[in-house]
Amino acid sequence: MALRASLPGRAAVVALAFTAAVGTFTTAIASGEPAGSAPVAVQPAPAFAVPPELDPGFHDPPAALVASKAPGEVIAARQVNVANAGVIPLNVDAWQVSFRSNNTRGEAIPAVATVIKPRGSAPDRLVSVQVAEDSLAAYCAPSYAVQQWSAAAAVGQIVAPLEFVIAQAAVQQGWAIVIPDYQGPDSAFGAGPLAGRITLDGIRAAKDFGPMRLAPDTRIGLYGYSGGAIATGHAAELKASYAPELNVVGTAEGGVPADFGPLLDIGNGQLWSGMIMSAVIGLGREYPEFGALLDRDLDPLGQALKVVKGGLCVQYNTALFPFANLKGMLRVPEGDPMRNPVVIDTLTRTRMGKSTPDMPMFIWQANPDELIPVGPVNTLVDTYCQDPNARVQYTREHLGEHITTEISGSTTALLWLGDRLNGVPAAPGCSTTDTPLMATDPAGLTLLGQTLGNTLGSFFGAPIGVK
Repeated sequence: MALRASLPGRAAVVALAFTAAVGTFTTAIASGEPAGSAPVAVQPAPAFAVPPELDPGFHDPPAALVASKAPGEVIAARQVNVANAGVIPLNVDAWQVSFRSNNTRGEAIPAVATVIKPRGSAPDRLVSVQVAEDSLAAYCAPSYAVQQWSAAAAVGQIVAPLEFVIAQAAVQQGWAIVIPDYQGPDSAFGAGPLAGRITLDGIRAAKDFGPMRLAPDTRIGLYGYSGGAIATGHAAELKASYAPELNVVGTAEGGVPADFGPLLDIGNGQLWSGMIMSAVIGLGREYPEFGALLDRDLDPLGQALKVVKGGLCVQYNTALFPFANLKGMLRVPEGDPMRNPVVIDTLTRTRMGKSTPDMPMFIWQANPDELIPVGPVNTLVDTYCQDPNARVQYTREHLGEHITTEISGSTTALLWLGDRLNGVPAAPGCSTTDTPLMATDPAGLTLLGQTLGNTLGSFFGAPIGVK
């Protein structure tokens, strides 16, 4: 599948990256030994990070080659240098893997993930960390953003480098991690069922990639917040049917976009409408009927914004045209877009709660979240908990908002996930806890201090996660 053509807003960064990328790749290889598939030649790390738009050989392999692989099977691999803020390198083992996944129509697509482990280790725990990409261009993807000398932050991808610190907290525990580019080759922001499939196939790829040296009985966890929770939640729901062989022992997700309908209703004309429109555009890239509706029925302002936003990362997409009347831009016969059959179908397809995850879940949410309303999250938890086999620990924070609650709850979520990865059984059934601030958890504060200290130490070359 060909990558979406470059759009206005990409030209400057692509040209800059092209200049930096000259002479980056060499042909020397080292062999890995993936389980269950032929060995994959591992290319050396490029001298400079190259955005996916300029790297089609890795990110967009021939369609016939992709289709010949099983979901999650590695197509290509290379070492990478990962770094904080794109500058300060981490002393870890790190690679990118290109692998086959499926879109929501069952068609083979290429996907990419970054896999990391403590230097020289053979881990028996793996966490798939879905960072919030929230963007509409391939150069905004985590695989590019976490590399040394990437220009991601400069071109508006400010979230992925920040959330990379959370991923490092997992590595600091001695765990391996996989960070998938779960929006796929068309940067389909918001398409949860697609993101869930790519996430699960990214785990398959990480498990079967020989240099990761993962134990056969590796325990697996899922983690994601906000845009990352879109992928995490759908992966948790799809796991039993799509990847039943994976030993996923726990899922931690927060700021959960469980239902785009109320999110659009409440966010229309508000501060975050610039980001919400980006998700609307992203859905049109995965669901053809919805994409055709946008092409046909958006008014001239909406069409112009669709073109400009289509090549931007999260910072600029969110800042571009806040307080926009998104529903007013969509001129459908029904008047209110929320009553249009195509809109209803797309919202139904992307709504969480279709199946109860077969692993324990930790869910946290700001009660006054200004971007993602708490009501649909309450409904999601209630839906899961109608199943007598559900195991859900739900925490609502009352003095936070969307951004602060991610920080406040991340360490508590990682501690909960750590217990599952260490074999501590989750409490049976469901529970809901209301708290002023999750950040007051003493154990969470301790882990936060350790994480910051270890991250600072990594600035000076200290290996992380090595016990």
